[in-house]
Amino acid sequence: MKYIKILVAIIAVLAIIFVVAKYKFGVNPPISTFGTDYKGKLPLDSLILPEGFVISVFADSVVNARSLCYSPEGTLYVSTRSAGNVYALKDTNGDNRADKKYTLLTGANMPNGVAWKNGHLYIAEVNRILKIENIESRLDNPGTPIVVYDKYPTETHHGWKYIAFGPDGKLYIPVGAPCNICESKDPVYASLTRMNDDGTGVEIVHSGIRNTVGFAWHPVTGHLYFTDNGRDMMGDDVPECELNYAPKDKMHFGYPYCHQGDVADPEFGKKRKCDEFTPPVAKMGPHTAPLGMTFYTGSQFPAEYSNRIFVARHGSWNRTKKSGYDIMVVTLNEDGTVKESKPFITGWLNTKTDDVWGRPVDFELLPDGSMLISDDFADVVYRVYYKK
Repeated sequence: MKYIKILVAIIAVLAIIFVVAKYKFGVNPPISTFGTDYKGKLPLDSLILPEGFVISVFADSVVNARSLCYSPEGTLYVSTRSAGNVYALKDTNGDNRADKKYTLLTGANMPNGVAWKNGHLYIAEVNRILKIENIESRLDNPGTPIVVYDKYPTETHHGWKYIAFGPDGKLYIPVGAPCNICESKDPVYASLTRMNDDGTGVEIVHSGIRNTVGFAWHPVTGHLYFTDNGRDMMGDDVPECELNYAPKDKMHFGYPYCHQGDVADPEFGKKRKCDEFTPPVAKMGPHTAPLGMTFYTGSQFPAEYSNRIFVARHGSWNRTKKSGYDIMVVTLNEDGTVKESKPFITGWLNTKTDDVWGRPVDFELLPDGSMLISDDFADVVYRVYYKK
């Protein structure tokens, strides 16, 4: 009997380990890649920005801060991936630091995406889109969200979603590949979809996208740009992650057959050639994990930054020598192609020791033209401004 009890206890422990491992490592990258979040005093002075720019903390203790959206009423909405919560932050005294924090949703299924429209907050879980109506009047008591749509796949591998409303007023929602590399029969995988704000009219807009967690539309042309994370397990230096350009609908960007526009996949590359697909408009480095991106449309930064793209490279999770962990700024040519891509903020990664203390995720512009950046590792939202 004693040995039976011991055996039962061992089986129970193994079952718990299996459940935890499935949650933490069943996504890519694993939720617990770096263990606990950064807990020390933030060494902001180690961050390197162009001359004249300053970075400060807009909000701290925002655990797993991911996607951002800002309402006309002055509320910053912040999503999470692993924490399962959605927050609202307000700077009520105008000192450029949030002093009120509301918890709008808890225990959700990777609520990575948030978007605001007509007074309503939209939240993306793995398989469904939620809505909290008239959110500004309900920050203290948001109630139970309305389910707008719940027919997306339930796989957690690349299942978290960034969302945004496009110039056409429709909500754009990506569906990542349910794997590192695979050929899915269901065309909704590895795609970018869109729907009306009431959940009707769901359609696939673009295909061949492994996992985009950030996109935006050019403020002049209205054309779509989006980041995409390259596949793993092809070595430290291949393939590069991507910045893509979609001036029209129904484009295919290569996954799973072709990576970075010119590298055939070792398993699926024989089925279709790279020249059948749209190559990236810029290569963003191997395993750098570009996530959020935005066009700078404010006037607080110098004029040369107008309509430039800012990209948050979240950083590698399985590369021998870490890469990314920075903010890039991209300058476009008149035809929409990339003229130049260069670092804007570095220093979250110590390149000598390979130590990391921050991982940038997403952007939002404040009415004064300063820029907010979320960090899901240091659990903060930064504010970047130009000191004239």
